[in-house]
Amino acid sequence: MAIDVLQDKIRKQKNPTAVSFSLDISVVPPMLPKTVEGCGKYYGELLEALRGQVPVARFAFGSFCLQEGGLALLQELLRKASSLGYYVLLDCPEILSAAAAEQYAAALFVKEGPYVFDGLIISAFLGSDTVKPFLSRSKESGKDVFVLLRSANKSASELQDLLTGGRLVHTAAADVISRLGESVVTRCGYSPLGAVASATAPDSLRNLREKYKHLFLIVDGYTAPGANAKNCGFAFDRLGHGALICNDGIVIAWQAEENTDYLAAAKDAAERMRHNLARYVTVF
Repeated sequence: MAIDVLQDKIRKQKNPTAVSFSLDISVVPPMLPKTVEGCGKYYGELLEALRGQVPVARFAFGSFCLQEGGLALLQELLRKASSLGYYVLLDCPEILSAAAAEQYAAALFVKEGPYVFDGLIISAFLGSDTVKPFLSRSKESGKDVFVLLRSANKSASELQDLLTGGRLVHTAAADVISRLGESVVTRCGYSPLGAVASATAPDSLRNLREKYKHLFLIVDGYTAPGANAKNCGFAFDRLGHGALICNDGIVIAWQAEENTDYLAAAKDAAERMRHNLARYVTVF
């Protein structure tokens, strides 16, 4: 299963981090054209520069839908990231019905399809009938599915941290996801049905890690206010396994640098993140 590949890549590089990409012209360095093509060139160069340093590349499907030529560029970048040896994460477009879940699962989990990825991120808050179509195809394809439980946006607690029957809403969702995935635990000790949690909510991370032993956690919001490497450390087990921290700040690291070497700035930012996490997590 791909989850074993993911954990192996993290262990090999001793670096449980991901670089996040969305189609945003504003992140393109000034020496490149501020166009979709310029963004593609920049991201392609970043993927090559971070190869062997960062094990995972994550792409936001929805952002690539918003501009002409975006989906073609997404397909190109997914293929490139995979060919360079990254574990490739893809954020699924928003799912608003069980029928849409069936359609997306059928379209994305196909052999030799246009979208090349190893793990797909979806939302669980419509219930299990929007998760099961992806889970069944995950078993057939060997791809992983990660379900959003607790997001990193400022107002997430308004709904996701509400108390319901002695549980928070997002932990009630975690109970559902854990039950659905508990029958498929691979050699790395984790299920290919994992979850997405938030670096801004350390108590949530601590609780999720302690209660759901086989739930691999994708942690969002590393650069958000209130997040830090110490918080992220709660997502890992005692061997430094079972979690991945995503960073959308690597692509804009050049903005804080005085020199114009945008690739060196990205590599430096990725190394600082790895070093900061290593203060709290040792990957065995």
